[in-house]
Amino acid sequence: MSTDTPLARLAVVAFDRISPFHLSVPCLVFEDRGQLDLPPFELRVCATEPGPIRTRAGFSIGAAYGLKMLSWADTVIVPSWRDADERAPEPLLKALRRAHERGAQIVGLCLGAYVLAQAGLLDGRRATTHWSWSEHFAARYPQVQLQRDVLYVDDGRITTSAGTAAALDCCLHLLRRRHGAEIANRVARRLVVAPHRQGGQAQYIEQPLPASAQDDRLSAVLAWALAHLDQPHSLDALAERALMSRRTFTRRFRDSTGTTVGEWLVGQRLARAQRLLETSDHGLDAIAADTGFGTAASLRQHFSARLGTSPSAYRRGFRGA
Repeated sequence: MSTDTPLARLAVVAFDRISPFHLSVPCLVFEDRGQLDLPPFELRVCATEPGPIRTRAGFSIGAAYGLKMLSWADTVIVPSWRDADERAPEPLLKALRRAHERGAQIVGLCLGAYVLAQAGLLDGRRATTHWSWSEHFAARYPQVQLQRDVLYVDDGRITTSAGTAAALDCCLHLLRRRHGAEIANRVARRLVVAPHRQGGQAQYIEQPLPASAQDDRLSAVLAWALAHLDQPHSLDALAERALMSRRTFTRRFRDSTGTTVGEWLVGQRLARAQRLLETSDHGLDAIAADTGFGTAASLRQHFSARLGTSPSAYRRGFRGA
């Protein structure tokens, strides 16, 4: 949880042969159509070079701003870089270093992590990138603490995301971290995406399993567990409800969510606790009971371990904002 100045000025870096999808993600998340009562954002697309920018899709775009705008932004977003074996232009790397030195949030989406690594911003830090490039990235930048099985990594003022759709998860996380779950949920609903996906990249590496009756039963059990987070849930009880053996349920659960039952439950309970802390005046004991943590001490322990702060500090941060 950050208590810094809320996101307001965002610069998105554009370059020749850019992916239109990755360029559009931050634009979609942080645009304000005047319909959702969002905090005010000012987003500027900044070209690394003058003139029309060619995209990978065969059309060109124009950007009204250049790299000087990176000195204006409180958040700088680098979309997926065009070639993992190509070094980014030195003016871009210098502009990123200067932005970071003055306190801006720096974000690398997918292969954008390569650009941040080239700028030296990831040295000694945790980061992620697309799973299919993880071996290449690790060999190229051994000084980076690569997290291979996550959708995004928030390491203070540096944030990186995994491939493609994880860019949406990352941008929604930035929005949620600064402005709370309710604002992020409104934007997610507008985009018709999940406001907070659990799991990691492992669930996308192998070929997805074909749909089956077991998948339907698993989905029903997950929906039931979410509706009853205040109750204790054991692996055996959930497997029995899904009419599966413990082994089959465990395998199907990991294939579907990319994580374990215990980790998934903690993540869902923390997400609900965050929302209650942001939107209600309930005490910690009541929130702990409602989310299934049982006691305020257990809630504090999980909050600190996962989010690096206490529930009270988290609530004060949002109330202060």
